[in-house]
Amino acid sequence: MMSILGTLIIGLIAGFVARALKPGDDGMGWIMTAVLGVLGSFVASYLGAALGLYAPGQAAGFIASVIGAVVLLVIYGLIKKK
Repeated sequence: MMSILGTLIIGLIAGFVARALKPGDDGMGWIMTAVLGVLGSFVASYLGAALGLYAPGQAAGFIASVIGAVVLLVIYGLIKKK
């Protein structure tokens, strides 16, 4: 349970960091940014741990969460354009 809660909190932070890092104006609110950050965090955390790249709770997990959130923001931007 704490792992999921921790991933949720890190995802919120990662979403806002990813939004700050990604250039351009997305025109989405902070709720959508938070949702995409949480989704990116879950995907990056569990995929990285499943592949054995890092253990849960390591700093690499936060970096991967930010990268996952940036990727989801880019994909969302591409889908929203069409």
